[in-house]
Amino acid sequence: MSASPRAPIAITMGDPAGVGPEIIVRLACMPRAGTTPLLVIGDIERLRAMAARLGLALTLFPVQHPSELDMDDTTPGRMAVLPAGPSLPPDLPYGQVDARAGAAAYSYVSRAIDFALEGSISAIVTAPLNKAAMAAAGITYPGHTEILADRAGTQDFGMMLANDELRVMLVSIHLSLRQAIDVVTPERELRAIRLAARACHAYGIKHPRIAVAGLNPHAGEGGLFGHEDDAIIAPAIARAREEGIDASGPWPGDTVFMNARRGHFDAVVAQYHDQGLIPVKYLGVENGVNITVGLPFVRTSVDHGTAFDIAGQGVADPSSLVYALKQAEAMVRAGAENRPAGCNTGQR
Repeated sequence: MSASPRAPIAITMGDPAGVGPEIIVRLACMPRAGTTPLLVIGDIERLRAMAARLGLALTLFPVQHPSELDMDDTTPGRMAVLPAGPSLPPDLPYGQVDARAGAAAYSYVSRAIDFALEGSISAIVTAPLNKAAMAAAGITYPGHTEILADRAGTQDFGMMLANDELRVMLVSIHLSLRQAIDVVTPERELRAIRLAARACHAYGIKHPRIAVAGLNPHAGEGGLFGHEDDAIIAPAIARAREEGIDASGPWPGDTVFMNARRGHFDAVVAQYHDQGLIPVKYLGVENGVNITVGLPFVRTSVDHGTAFDIAGQGVADPSSLVYALKQAEAMVRAGAENRPAGCNTGQR
């Protein structure tokens, strides 16, 4: 079900022992350029305690459904919270792996997915969860991306990291490097290229230029450094071009991101997690956003983890969350104005 572009954007609180509560209450007190109402799905008492710890003048009020929000209320210092998940003890420690926190974080994102699928929210923005805490709670998903795809019933999905200078689509996500090399297939390559084009369409780019990074040094150097680039990746690029996608490559991984920053490409398809995420994060996690492409709703996320080393200390920077919200609003607007058929996009 499609949501109205004026439906609220939901922010999930993430792991309660991480920096999620802090960056959310800081965001809630900041002036916003956007006009979409916000709804936090999480633990209201945890958020209240964090606001008090930081000395923030923040009014949090509970709601039971997104439809209860005043669509014109975007006042700084006010935030609706939809309680979800198990009750958390007031003394739940920050900065530590805890099964209770892992179970709670999973419940927040699950509730948000329910609302997104029914069309009562226009997008999901996620604060970080902790994989070890979820595993301690018996939840075996490796991350947000896999939860979202499974609950949304889609197998045609991928993860894109983006900032003001780069958009990077990943062929594989949370796999070991050995496994990531093994899963380089023409089918996976073509799917990643298609998803990169969809993501660009969701940003309002009508004719995106997609660069595909090579797997091996110098994109294999004509077979001297491996055969995968010529035998697997190049044929997938040719198939994408037959479909009308402006795809090119495989390009050497040590220069393709630089050329994308210079404006030669609109997105880069990277072959594995670190190949794609290192260049994006090197430019600064404060302006990075994670996008899940292929969902029937928009999803963006901060470009950092739970930061247990600083959680609860009052020093967390909300910039990445602010940027993730900004990108979600932009994608909702672009989708409402001119979303091509089959382009369902959401942002680790």
